[in-house]
Amino acid sequence: MGEETSEKEIPMETGKKIEEGIASWYGPNFHGKLTANGEKYDMNGLTAAHRTLPFNSVIKVKNLENGQSVQVRINDRGPYAKNRIIDLSKKAAKEIDMLGPGTAHVALILMKGDLENSRVTDLKMPTYTVQLASFDNETKAFDHSRKIRGSRVEKINMEGKTVYRVYYGNYIDEDKAKAQKQKLERRGYDGYVKQIQN
Repeated sequence: MGEETSEKEIPMETGKKIEEGIASWYGPNFHGKLTANGEKYDMNGLTAAHRTLPFNSVIKVKNLENGQSVQVRINDRGPYAKNRIIDLSKKAAKEIDMLGPGTAHVALILMKGDLENSRVTDLKMPTYTVQLASFDNETKAFDHSRKIRGSRVEKINMEGKTVYRVYYGNYIDEDKAKAQKQKLERRGYDGYVKQIQN
């Protein structure tokens, strides 16, 4: 594997733009489920998911298409769709008028937090999750997910067919994902560690 990480200096002072790209948002399907830092996801709070920024960083998200901005606190990991840099809560998306379109071109500005260990320049880093099941039927997928606290259902389009996968957790460290898989197996839920392509 080539070491392609860029060694740019990360601006430490707040108020600096740290990233630019496409934002998306997530809502009802995740409401009340656990976020990656162990909180319950509240789609009506001003929070967001980012792959690498430290939890509790405060980020100003500026919609470059209309100039509107909102401040969010990072409390989850994601997004896992290619070419997306941040996943906003429903309320945060509403504040910058991107609920309808679903995505927007944004700039991320660090307001509070320390990027020392965030690896924010290395967004190609692999992320892992535990896949527990895959269903053709959405209802069955959600029924299965409800049995496993903290799991989530993701809709995947595969060659013209839609499948619903039950995933558990998001991990930057593959060993942590494997340890979680073993814990789930002890509870009677078989699965395997899957790398999510960023």
